[in-house]
Amino acid sequence: MSKPMIVAHDVHKYYGGFHALRGVGLTVAAGEVCCIVGPSGSGKSTLLRCINQLEAVDGGAIWIGDELLGYRRRGDLLVPLSDSDIARQRLLSGMVFQRFNLFGHMTALQNVMEGPVVVQRRRRAEVREEAMALLARVGLAERADAYPTELSGGQQQRVAIARALAMRPRLMLFDEPTSALDPELVGEVLAVMKDLAGSGMTMIVVTHELGFAREVSNRVVFMDGGQVIESGTPGEVLARPRHRRTQEFIAAILA
Repeated sequence: MSKPMIVAHDVHKYYGGFHALRGVGLTVAAGEVCCIVGPSGSGKSTLLRCINQLEAVDGGAIWIGDELLGYRRRGDLLVPLSDSDIARQRLLSGMVFQRFNLFGHMTALQNVMEGPVVVQRRRRAEVREEAMALLARVGLAERADAYPTELSGGQQQRVAIARALAMRPRLMLFDEPTSALDPELVGEVLAVMKDLAGSGMTMIVVTHELGFAREVSNRVVFMDGGQVIESGTPGEVLARPRHRRTQEFIAAILA
């Protein structure tokens, strides 16, 4: 396995008195696809938000490559990063949410171009060419001039994936990307994600789509109660789970 892209060590997160993450540890290698499964409220989405620094950890540490997220070492001390440095680190990962969060007043093409032009200050002509290539990659080149209200939910989510990729992230985070879609639209989004995984992109996917996890992931992590209960290959965790809680969850999903 190649050098880790993500290392989360003993990560804790509190919301008031609620202990959302309880000493979570996770290592994801470069080029690996890791699917995180588990019941609602188990901490899956919170972990992704901590990796993307939408939430600050209350204990432990997370690295992307050699970068410690949120802090800088100064001798034996850890000094919090400035907002601008955190914003820079956040660009290391692209995140796709349950809801598409597209700008309603912009076309699909404009949505994809906005981040690279405004945040990264790249040349508009270069960004437009790359954005069109990304829309083609997700099967939407012909809808480049369509507004979000003119697109189906599956098409909007594919635009959201292209928008995240346009920032040239080192890894992609997916938080239940198909949960808000009608069942007949799920397949078109999963197909784009399968293509992305096949290209070697490092991916962490929170999902209830066990078929996708079984087919595409290198590793499946089961979380419950803010903890990693077990981790292994799809065959190990999904077909031969060791922990009783994992067995109950998979049986309920497949029932």
